[in-house]
Amino acid sequence: MIRIEHLGIAVSNMNESITLFENLLNTKCYKTEGVESEGVKTAFFQVGESKIELLEATNPESPIAKYLAKQGQGIHHIAFEVDNIETELERLKSLEFVLIHEIPKRGADNKRIAFLHPKSTNGVLIELCQEM
Repeated sequence: MIRIEHLGIAVSNMNESITLFENLLNTKCYKTEGVESEGVKTAFFQVGESKIELLEATNPESPIAKYLAKQGQGIHHIAFEVDNIETELERLKSLEFVLIHEIPKRGADNKRIAFLHPKSTNGVLIELCQEM
C-alpha cells in the first residue's frame, strides 16, 4: 500500500508559518520536532488522512537551507507512506529510479525515511516513509 503521508513545505520562519497554517487549516500544530541529522526543525498539521510538515533550517549547510536559498519558500517534497521501505527502495532501484538514500534513516514523526532524486521523478523530490 502506498498513500500520501505528508507534503513537506520549506519555510524561513517557523513561528510565523505555524500561525499562518493554523489559521489557514483551522487546526493547531500537533507536534514540533528537531531532526539534528538533517539540520531541520519540523512542525506537523493533520489534514484528513494526510499531514502538512513545515521545515525550517537549523543550520546554513542543511538541505532545507540550501533549498530556501535557491528556491525560496514553498513545497519541498511529497512523502509516501509504504509498508516496507527496504522492499520499496529495491523495487524502485530496479526500475532505475535514482535513490538519494539507499538505506533508510531516522526521520521526524517516528518514521524511517529515504528520498528519491527529483531528476528521476519529473522534478519532484519524493520521500518514502515507514512507521518505526
